[in-house]
Amino acid sequence: MRRLFWLLLPASVLALDLGSKAWILKLLAEGESRPVIKGFFYLTVGFNRGAIFGSLTWLPSLARVILFTVAAVAALVIIGQMFLEKSAANWDRVALGFILGGILGNSLDRYFRGAVVDFLDFAFGAWHYWTFNFADSFILVGAVIFGLRMLRGHKVEPRVEERVQETGPPQSHEGTNIDE
Repeated sequence: MRRLFWLLLPASVLALDLGSKAWILKLLAEGESRPVIKGFFYLTVGFNRGAIFGSLTWLPSLARVILFTVAAVAALVIIGQMFLEKSAANWDRVALGFILGGILGNSLDRYFRGAVVDFLDFAFGAWHYWTFNFADSFILVGAVIFGLRMLRGHKVEPRVEERVQETGPPQSHEGTNIDE
């Protein structure tokens, strides 16, 4: 039951990502842009056939398919194992769940569309950031949370069940009944 609860996190990230991409593709065509906050935030549809920030587009299509498939499967297996580890701390699961959902969203995009749909577009004066999507955002936030926890040298937080096993069940005090 607890594992099912945690699996809802990457599933929710995946649903938000795929839903937002389906919505934007109904609203705008590739290359179209619509201001949300003029001069700062736009919805601009683009298809990234490469890797992060559009890199590796020079590779032949088959080479990209093989590279992205191997990378996605390896990442899903490794991060998935860490996510499902019984001793994983809650914050680690949140971080890894964000990353898993994001990887799945972008991987499914690559599989079904041959490219990742990007549409969140920020600019400020002459500065313009790369267009991205919710999957990218969740991967980044998950990586930052996980990285900060690693830097802080977090210790594995024992789960409630493990603490009860170590110390035994709570003792009742005279005149009180903890079961009530």
